[in-house]
Amino acid sequence: MNKQRSTSVETQSETEQPTRSRKLKPTRGLIILNIVLLAGLGLVTVSPDAGAQLSGQANTRVRGDYSVVGGATIGGVSSVLYVLDTANRELVALSWNDSTQSLEGIGYRDLDADVLSDPDR
Repeated sequence: MNKQRSTSVETQSETEQPTRSRKLKPTRGLIILNIVLLAGLGLVTVSPDAGAQLSGQANTRVRGDYSVVGGATIGGVSSVLYVLDTANRELVALSWNDSTQSLEGIGYRDLDADVLSDPDR
């Protein structure tokens, strides 16, 4: 009987050891994952801004706020779409071309430049 008990004790101790090592592996993996994520967060924090982000430069464009008005030109046959971008203060005139089935730009005005221009001309 003693031999059977000692065998069963050995079997229990052998099964307990792998269980302990299995418990350590997920903890070690989580620690490594946290270190990697922390390093990634640090890289994103210290990296320079992307080119598409506003960085305080004078020539940056913001997302447009558009208004579209239909109209006509003097002496023109087709109608014209006037697209006003109020956020960037720009105006574009577009006309429909039947042969190419597309819109073509007729004119462009930078309203900021018009405001700063000479009023006496």
